[in-house]
Amino acid sequence: MSRDNKKPTSLVTHLVAGGCAGLMEACTCHPLDTIKVRMQLSKNVNRNMGGKRLGFAGVGLKIIKNESFWALYKGLGAVVSGIVPKMAIRFSSFELYKSWLADETGNVSTGAVFFAGLAAGTTEAVLVVSPMDLIKIRLQAQRHSMADPMDIPKYRNAPHAAYTIVKEEGVRALYKGVTLTALRQATNQAANFTAYQEMKKYARRVQNLDELPSYQHLLLGGISGAMGPLSNAPIDTIKTRIQKSSAPGKGWDRFKTVTTEILQKEGPRAFYKGLTPRLLRVAPGQAVTFMVYEKVRGWLDVFSEKVQDGEITKMATQK
Repeated sequence: MSRDNKKPTSLVTHLVAGGCAGLMEACTCHPLDTIKVRMQLSKNVNRNMGGKRLGFAGVGLKIIKNESFWALYKGLGAVVSGIVPKMAIRFSSFELYKSWLADETGNVSTGAVFFAGLAAGTTEAVLVVSPMDLIKIRLQAQRHSMADPMDIPKYRNAPHAAYTIVKEEGVRALYKGVTLTALRQATNQAANFTAYQEMKKYARRVQNLDELPSYQHLLLGGISGAMGPLSNAPIDTIKTRIQKSSAPGKGWDRFKTVTTEILQKEGPRAFYKGLTPRLLRVAPGQAVTFMVYEKVRGWLDVFSEKVQDGEITKMATQK
């Protein structure tokens, strides 16, 4: 997302700015992801003592009451360990694909932005998100208040989970549900980048600004971030169920088994389990991501320009 009339943002800047944005997003929004996964994995409707259906807030309070507040951060290590490469790949590959799809004058159409986002989402899914997601879900799914109390935790932490999964199930196990993950990430980023870029372009034109203030990046990022979950909730639920299971089998067979089981035992509505916390997780997550990314990238761009102009060297010499 290089600014007009400026040199393209370097890969190092994408790495640092994206990593900072991703780390902030993960620490801020991970509890909602844990609640979402618990709701998706629950095959029975969660109810309180009075028999009333528990919503996302009720499930969150139940986790805190029965397991402590820190249970909401189960699997965070797997997420954080993948945040830097994930965000670096997301933003740098998006810019790369966008440059390939630009016309002779360098203009990028809305359709080109959409396909660049589609390709960037697929790239990050295959390289980072799929194995990271599987490890996170395995950690979130064990020893919790909605599981069998007699279950013994199998994984101690993210590295141990990765080691155990590879040892017992093979490297390919880390890519269970990779097709659905790629489809989810592709649609997420296509909708996310397209909405964000178009709204940002419009906001800059209407206000006659070269760069928007941070609160507007926050707002636009939140709106664009809600697009993906609304369009691919069933994909995310099926993917979560497939990744949670350690049963062998081909991808298509697992997909059919999980989909049929959900339909027969829980009904079509079950495909949208966890949609509310996912929206509340992804939308503010993208808001934080875009705001922090734009701010840190701006700082790094200014710093880079000063280094190129020799201002930093002059200041160091004067001291």
